[in-house]
This record gives sequence, C-alpha cells and structure tokens, in this order.
Amino acid sequence: IMLVAPMVALLLAADQAAAAAAVFVAGALTDVLDAHLARPRGLVTTFGKLMDPVADKLLIGGAFVCLAIIGHIAEWVVAVILAREGLVTGLRAVAGRRGVVISANALGKAKTGLQTALILVLIVVPNPAAAWVDVLIAATVAITLASGAAYFAGLIPWRRPAVAVSGSG
Repeated sequence: IMLVAPMVALLLAADQAAAAAAVFVAGALTDVLDAHLARPRGLVTTFGKLMDPVADKLLIGGAFVCLAIIGHIAEWVVAVILAREGLVTGLRAVAGRRGVVISANALGKAKTGLQTALILVLIVVPNPAAAWVDVLIAATVAITLASGAAYFAGLIPWRRPAVAVSGSG
C-alpha cells in the first residue's frame, strides 16, 4: 500500500517510466513473497487476509487508472477491469459474511499475471499502440471477464437454490 502513491506520482511524471516500473515491480513482488513465505509457514493473520487483496487492488487499479490518464490504455478497458474487481470483491464480502471464503482460482491467478504483465508493458514500451500490445490487452480483458464470470457462475456453493413457484406459467 505504501508503494501506491510513489508509483502513481512516477507514472504521472514525465520521463519516469523506469522508476515507475521499478516501484510497480517491487509492489507486485511483495504479493509473490507473501504467497511463498507467509502462507506456507502459517503466518496468515486476519489483518493480512483483509489487507492483501486491498493492497493488490490499489496497486493494480492505481496503475491502470494512471495509464489511462496518460493515454496508454483505453478508459473502457480500465472500467472493465475495475468493475470486475469490484464485483468479485463484493461477492467475497457477501460470502465472508456467510462464513464462506472464496479463494483465488486458476483463472484469477492467470488474470493477475496478465494484468501485471500488461501494466509493465504499458509503462516501459515506447509505443503502446503496437499490434502485439493490442493482443495483450484483448487477452487481459478476456481472462479478466472469464475469471470474474467463473466466480459468479460456478464457484458459489453457498448460493440458495431457486424457489420453485407453482401455478400456471
């Protein structure tokens, strides 16, 4: 979370792409280190469970918003990504109130990887309008939508079954 403000400032400053990329990578690496150090050792805390996804959303969301502001990505792409994150976060909150933890699935992990790669590309590539960048953006949007849909379509074991209504139809 502490790296979000410097990353935003560097992304919005002229000629600071390398520094912005370094700060973004440092922030992303904290999440990787958490997965490989804290979890296997049982060092998971309630605070960490709450703040880890918040930190991830702030880092990724902040980067995408800044990249839209500086014209490196279309606003609609950022809106799709942020809407998915908000909806899944809301779903997890509702599930949490019911005592259900919804863990990240393979699509969600792939989504995070593609979003991270896309952000780095958009920060450091001098011509983000290249065709291969458009392909990466399309793939990122597709996996973002697919992973979000997976949470709502099949990964809600606690949802209530539909109530059958008798009568003429």
